[in-house]
Amino acid sequence: MSDRKREGSSGSSKPRVTGSAPGVSSENNDGGYNAGMAVFSYIIGGIIVWSLIGWGLDYLWGTRWIVLAGALLGAVGGFYLSHMHGLTSNRKKAGDRPAASGPSKDGKH
Repeated sequence: MSDRKREGSSGSSKPRVTGSAPGVSSENNDGGYNAGMAVFSYIIGGIIVWSLIGWGLDYLWGTRWIVLAGALLGAVGGFYLSHMHGLTSNRKKAGDRPAASGPSKDGKH
């Protein structure tokens, strides 16, 4: 019974998502749309959540500026999360470069 589970899980043809944002495959074959939507949702979600926290603190403390600080903190935090998930960097594989870096193969400059 455990052999069937191992056999079924290793033979699946679904793309594996590991260490990436939700909806973005590790092979990056989904295009930029999913990555863009993930960045958008991180930033907008951060603004909404931290603005609500700031609004609650403003209500408790009788101030009016913490909601703005919360919105700014949420935007920065959302961008940081998307950057840490690798959604905002323009990384290319070594084979995808338009020109090779380093010395030429024939020894000439």
